[in-house]
Amino acid sequence: MLYDITPPISARLAVWPGDTPPRREVLCDLQRGDHITLSTLHATVHLGAHADAPSHYDAAGPSIDQRALDYYLGPCQVIRVAAARGARITTAQLSGPVSAERVLFATDSFPDPEQFNPDFAALDPDLVRWLHGQGSRLIGIDTPSVDLFDSKDLPTHRACRECDLAILEGLVLRDVPAGRYELIALPLKLAGFDASPVRAVLRPL
Repeated sequence: MLYDITPPISARLAVWPGDTPPRREVLCDLQRGDHITLSTLHATVHLGAHADAPSHYDAAGPSIDQRALDYYLGPCQVIRVAAARGARITTAQLSGPVSAERVLFATDSFPDPEQFNPDFAALDPDLVRWLHGQGSRLIGIDTPSVDLFDSKDLPTHRACRECDLAILEGLVLRDVPAGRYELIALPLKLAGFDASPVRAVLRPL
């Protein structure tokens, strides 16, 4: 059994305001008599479920092709949090122990990937540092960002850089029970890029 925690990529998928929405350009089409169907995708690399590279928030950080794949593959824990809209999640809101190197937060504060709501929940930078102390290597969230919408200094991103935690954003976790899983969410080897879409799935352990 697999839980697919990736939103469908279509022209309806919401992206960060001002970013490039997905658009399919059909160059050849079997339906109109061509010998093949051939498409081009125009889109931001911060598309749906995606992995941020450190170069997204640190000029000296590695690009996504320079990140080790083992961040994005292995045991993980899904934690459901009753998060207030527009608030940062703190360690006080965790209901139990963290037992995996990869932690995904289900906040239910960004319920529809096709409708952008800016009042989604985010993560407190001190929570990131605490998770690092617990041995975490990756954090993920079911919102467009680990920081709040109006954040300019990106303290949670910077805490992830400080602690060398990988970041997954834009996950769809509404149907995933809390618990332990195997995470598979490999980024594309996009040379020099600041992020990559992923096909993120969870396999129950």
